[in-house]
Amino acid sequence: MSLCCCSTAAGRGFLLPSILLSQRHLPRHPLLNLRTTAAVAPAAAAASISSLSAQQQRQVSVYVEALLDWNQRMNLTAVTDEAEVMTRHVEDSLAVLAPLERAYRARSTAGGRGTDGVSLIDVGSGAGLPGLILAVVRPSWRFTLLESMKKRCTFLEHATEAMGLSNVDVVCDRAENVGQSLDYREAYDIAAARAVAELKVLAEYCLPLVRVGGLFIAAKGHDPHEEIKNAKSAVKKLGASMLELCNVESMGPHGQRTAVIYFKERATPRKYPRLPGTPSKMPL
Repeated sequence: MSLCCCSTAAGRGFLLPSILLSQRHLPRHPLLNLRTTAAVAPAAAAASISSLSAQQQRQVSVYVEALLDWNQRMNLTAVTDEAEVMTRHVEDSLAVLAPLERAYRARSTAGGRGTDGVSLIDVGSGAGLPGLILAVVRPSWRFTLLESMKKRCTFLEHATEAMGLSNVDVVCDRAENVGQSLDYREAYDIAAARAVAELKVLAEYCLPLVRVGGLFIAAKGHDPHEEIKNAKSAVKKLGASMLELCNVESMGPHGQRTAVIYFKERATPRKYPRLPGTPSKMPL
């Protein structure tokens, strides 16, 4: 069994099962004052393709087939091999589930919340990663796929229907607009994003959508420490603080991805997010 190595902002480390090859420890970093120890959390079953039911595996297969088919007509992914899609996209999306659920349970217990009916918004969903894959393995959750490009939204709607998913909605708009809408603002338990933007920009896209007491999880590269440092002020302004930093195994060029998990402590000031384009041009 492989492991996912996490460290908390308080400096207490723990290990969670992940999906691929080897255990790695996240070293202490002077910018974050984080360290990991050998403390082991209660076992948490990690999702992987082999652990899915036959129906779930069929849904994933339908997704991969649709992705590769539509990718011939539009730019959805640079990966064109089916096996590589399974490892670099599907398994990579599943890898964040164990640390995300553990963090959510730890923070939601006090408020009497369980994990049934969790609402998650996938910001900048693109080809539906990780949202569509997580929707397969967590049918009791509600997912919103937020994507600004109409062509990609058309693909997401097609894939959702082809996969037979009834727990997914597609919203075609910019995060800056949706974050100011009363229908979506601070309406979600979790906001997730994968390979969308730098953290200080991504935080302004995502945190206005998260309820107080909810989580924002960003899937970043193998060494996000400088990004985390640069985003600290922005995250604080938006009402959150970093909760955990977790290494998850990946088939990317560096062999791992880092899940950065933030906790929403207080309401985001009404002026955020700013007008479309402003967060990327003038980051907080």
